[in-house]
Amino acid sequence: MHRDSPLRNVNLSRRAFIFAGVAGATMLAASRWLTPSAAPRKDSLRVLDADGEAIVAALVPVMLAGALPAAPDARRSAIVDTVDGVDRALLGLPPLARDELGQLFVLLALAPTRWALAHTTSSWNDASASDIEAFLQRLRDSRIGLLRAAYDALHQLIFASWYGNPRAWAAIGYGGPPRIG
Repeated sequence: MHRDSPLRNVNLSRRAFIFAGVAGATMLAASRWLTPSAAPRKDSLRVLDADGEAIVAALVPVMLAGALPAAPDARRSAIVDTVDGVDRALLGLPPLARDELGQLFVLLALAPTRWALAHTTSSWNDASASDIEAFLQRLRDSRIGLLRAAYDALHQLIFASWYGNPRAWAAIGYGGPPRIG
């Protein structure tokens, strides 16, 4: 193992590694079996189910704190637009990446996994901003590469969906793409 590897201080036996892999696969399979297939929120959502929509809608105001409009109606509309943008972005991903993010949403919707990762027993609709901020910080700063990758994916999807929206451009001083012709 390379001396700069983040795993150099981890003393993991083969048995523990296999056990963790089997436990993770079992948990994922159980979450698929125990979680009923949720219907999409509306016809315009093509990838996100109701759980995925609730998760993204809970993350958006925390990740985009200070960037969203302050007026309550405009803020709600901006969150809905961003959730729709995440759904469109997911639709454009390769099937494998889309499936992996779908599995992440399934795991985060499952109460035991939500408690383990987000440290909250509340549903995503009822989670406090401080709980969500702490959850995101744990993902971002985790020693586990898979959790950091989950944070990166959520961060990139949400930021690209918001800043790709013309409604966000004025706030950042972007006049839009140049007109050609």
